[in-house]
Amino acid sequence: MNALLPLFVAVPLAASAISVIAPWRIFRDALHFFIPILGILGGVALFQETTTGTIAHNVGLFPGGVSIPFAADPFSAIMITTTSIVAVAANWFASLAGETRARFYPALALMLVAGVNGALLTADLFNLFVFIEVMLLPSYGLIAMTGTWSRLAGGRTFVLVNLTTSTVLLIGVAMVYGIIGTVNIAALAGAAAGNGPVTVAMGLVVIALSVKAGVFPMHTWLPRTYPGTSAAVMGLFSGLHTKVAVYALFRIYVVIFDMDSRWATLIMVIMILSMLVGGFAGLGEHTMRRVIAYQMVNGMPFILIVLAFLSADPLRALAAGIFYMLHHMITVGSLVLCAGSIEETYGTGRLAKLSGLARRDPLIAAVFVMGSFSVVGFPPFSGLWGKIFIVLAVAREASWQSWLVMAVIVVASFGALLSMLRLWRLVFWGKPMTDLPPNLVVPLWLGLPGAVMALLSVAMFFGAGPLVDTTLSAAQGLLDVPAYTTAVLGNASDAIGVPR
Repeated sequence: MNALLPLFVAVPLAASAISVIAPWRIFRDALHFFIPILGILGGVALFQETTTGTIAHNVGLFPGGVSIPFAADPFSAIMITTTSIVAVAANWFASLAGETRARFYPALALMLVAGVNGALLTADLFNLFVFIEVMLLPSYGLIAMTGTWSRLAGGRTFVLVNLTTSTVLLIGVAMVYGIIGTVNIAALAGAAAGNGPVTVAMGLVVIALSVKAGVFPMHTWLPRTYPGTSAAVMGLFSGLHTKVAVYALFRIYVVIFDMDSRWATLIMVIMILSMLVGGFAGLGEHTMRRVIAYQMVNGMPFILIVLAFLSADPLRALAAGIFYMLHHMITVGSLVLCAGSIEETYGTGRLAKLSGLARRDPLIAAVFVMGSFSVVGFPPFSGLWGKIFIVLAVAREASWQSWLVMAVIVVASFGALLSMLRLWRLVFWGKPMTDLPPNLVVPLWLGLPGAVMALLSVAMFFGAGPLVDTTLSAAQGLLDVPAYTTAVLGNASDAIGVPR
């Protein structure tokens, strides 16, 4: 299995190239639908393979620390599986909505998937930068070719923010290489814990990834750019872009920072502010997908807050963060695609122009309320367990910081509830729209991708036991830094002078 790891990148890239030259739209649609399905199957197989320990492959069979390294543990495997699920749903919706009439849409979507898989499997900071750029390049094209006219202004912001943060990321990586002599993540294990110059350099890397994740205070670019694209592209971005950055932050903090508790207070303060801003800022937005975009901003600190509470029980704290990340990817994907089906049918997502859809479209209203209940944390949806596990992870420290964060979680969840209630009141309640043909409703087939994702959230609620075991395995793999280091470097590091 080790030697097959590069195929997670090579297969989507090859499929992307084939879809460019293929003259048949149905073939291109099939490629961008079935390649992520292969990703799901490959992710499941990878998870089963890595339950006994981390596996790695050095491209070209060069020694560890010299080659381009790929490494997989249960954490990266479960992320590949979930990002592939989101990609299947988003690409399915794109085909149904006619997005793939643009010849290069499937190729760009597949290139994005390749970049995501590479970023989740790389064991090298520079190659993390490279694969993030592989993600971003097709994203620029997807923004330019889909969505409303607002995509032009949003596209400028997206390009500016991501080029700037990529530059900061590259500077940080270059500084690490200049100080240590390697950017291999395994070789850097513990390097930023107590080493001032390395900490500063890695701080630039963390800042860049935090901006890409949409963390306060550099979060406003996300709700100003994602809703300007089509719903299919926003669904892709919501489940792939920000979550790759969060995955990298988890990996870097555990492996390179060695879970240095000196940063706990700073992490806690930033995440508290992010929760409050994300929870309440949606009250000021005027379109469905902008309200949902702030639920994306609200979700990031719920995932990352566990990094400030690793001292009591790091295994369960990280597992709680991973569980919430999986829930958030599925739930926000459902909401975005559900909102997209409404936009495709009625030609607008503005709150002021929609009314009474609960009577007109009861099925799509039911799907939307399922996603809303999940993102707020109501049963029987995955958001309930996600927030309970986060609260339990925070409470294990039994400190005043725990009480503060738990109170903020309640307040921020209330803000999310108010935002979704406002959207529901304006769009789904109220007088029916009388200026539309009575037979104009959201087609069942167009609402299916969002409905399937909502049903997955229900399945995650009732299957929480096995899913918790899965996230515990992922957290255990993340914490097993010696196994990660041995798998990536082997016994070659002493011979080539790579610091251990």
